[in-house]
Amino acid sequence: MHIKSSLMDTYVLSRLLVLVLCIYGLKTAVHGAGECGRNPPDREAIKLAPCAMAAQDKSAKVSATCCVRIKQMGKNPKCLCAVMLSSTARNSGAKPEISMTIPKRCNIADRPIGYKCGAYSLP
Repeated sequence: MHIKSSLMDTYVLSRLLVLVLCIYGLKTAVHGAGECGRNPPDREAIKLAPCAMAAQDKSAKVSATCCVRIKQMGKNPKCLCAVMLSSTARNSGAKPEISMTIPKRCNIADRPIGYKCGAYSLP
């Protein structure tokens, strides 16, 4: 069981590393502030790499680092939603219906409960 978990973690981390390298390799111009200010949601999604397993499996433990980053990003619900629905998140294997549960699983008291993220709502 431990070997399977280690292999899964290695696989997820390698996929995230590839995504990070691809995103940093892109030359994108920012013509104004979007949901996440001057950074596009796909670039902001990299900050949530510690949340990768929790965004794929509702029963996975959410790390303390993930919770700190979700709390910071949750101060701007538009950005949090854009990141959770970004192509970077999808390509890393994150499932939006599970990602949306992370703020609640982190016990963030001042999370934006009921905030609509596309077809989803933050519980």
